[in-house]
Amino acid sequence: MAFEISGKLVKTFPTENKSATFQAREFVIEIMDGNYAQYVKFQLTQDRCPLIDPFKEGEEIKVWFDLRGREWQGKYFTNLNAWRVEGAQAGAPQPAGQDPFGDVSFPEVKNEPQFQDGGDDDLPF
Repeated sequence: MAFEISGKLVKTFPTENKSATFQAREFVIEIMDGNYAQYVKFQLTQDRCPLIDPFKEGEEIKVWFDLRGREWQGKYFTNLNAWRVEGAQAGAPQPAGQDPFGDVSFPEVKNEPQFQDGGDDDLPF
């Protein structure tokens, strides 16, 4: 299951080597839920651990993640496994009234055909 969410980067943790072949890194973002802040922890694994490096704490980011769950010895665990991180402004929609194509101008069309009511066109209506 893939999800995306935006929020303020609150904390970045160092990469941890969990075994000789597995590494993970966690980070926390703050999202506002009405009047209350929610702090959500994500996990990056393996070659994705450096994805959070370009961002500073306090910066708005957008996170794409998968929801993962597993059972171990009768206990259940849930991870938010991040696989893409961008600055919140990347890919943001254009503000209202702003042309997304910049200063593109189209030439004015001239010599348009002029139709008169009751003319001799071959249209049935």
